[in-house]
Amino acid sequence: MTQAPTPTADTVRRLVRTLIEDGLQDRAGTAAGPEVRPVVEGGGHSTWWVGARHVLRLAPDREASVRQRRELRLRDLVRPHLRIALPVSVAHGEWAPGLTYTLDTRITGGTAGEHDVSAVGEDDLAGLFTGLREVPARQAEALGVPRTAPRSLGALRRMAVRSAERLGAADEFDPARMTQFTAPAAAQLVAQRGTAVLVHHHLGGEHLVVSADGRVRGVLDWTDAVVGDPAEDIAGLAAAVGSPAAVRAATLAGYGARPCLRGLWLARCDTVIRLADRLEGHDGGPLPLLRSQLRHAWETIMLERVTEFRNGSEEP
Repeated sequence: MTQAPTPTADTVRRLVRTLIEDGLQDRAGTAAGPEVRPVVEGGGHSTWWVGARHVLRLAPDREASVRQRRELRLRDLVRPHLRIALPVSVAHGEWAPGLTYTLDTRITGGTAGEHDVSAVGEDDLAGLFTGLREVPARQAEALGVPRTAPRSLGALRRMAVRSAERLGAADEFDPARMTQFTAPAAAQLVAQRGTAVLVHHHLGGEHLVVSADGRVRGVLDWTDAVVGDPAEDIAGLAAAVGSPAAVRAATLAGYGARPCLRGLWLARCDTVIRLADRLEGHDGGPLPLLRSQLRHAWETIMLERVTEFRNGSEEP
């Protein structure tokens, strides 16, 4: 198999110069060419700032290229259903044979790691949940968005219990906290039939654009979107902005106790497992970020009185 080229600053400058020659001076910079610099927080793409108003994302392989082409169509499908912004592609094509790029508008703001989400920002997140639920799942699937089965919380819990013990030995986490989540509770929090919706599936703090006043202004990187369990996005937000804010936003969007608690425990199990894997060299994520996600996911919420929920009074 041919090794995919590694994009460099020169690669980006040559591509940007081509775009300028093709008539994007007004949108991508001056005729002399805008400044290009790498974005530290990325994802599956090599990502570069292009001037002050654009972001260039280079797909590193053919699989990522397929997802990026799908993302361009998906954003157009999703945009009318959301109150918050999605990037707009002003140019797209191939930066190497079979490898795609998109030059997107930059949404002004910082990340959720830089700015706390305010109460009004939680309402923005509620609008995100509501909008995703309104997107016709069949239309998303027609674009190639995959449908995924819900994860087993029981299996995830067993892995998290073992990971919590390893974190306890490393003095990173009190494994006794996992006793809050029993096997019967996990069995009660299975995803309900007929609840699949469009899920962003990667609502990390780096993909939320948050302004200094705490409003959520945009959501980036839709390449991992699936039709599936809405609790996955609740879990992503719990790790990114804290469990209380994530659950309040989901509740405002009309989700009941079951998906909220399911999302909470998905996040808690995931963050325990990821940090343990990182400490043992099996995960490349930065330790400060993984520790922050663990702390956010384990923030206490009133809804987590699982014994009351198991007695059967809450709706699915």
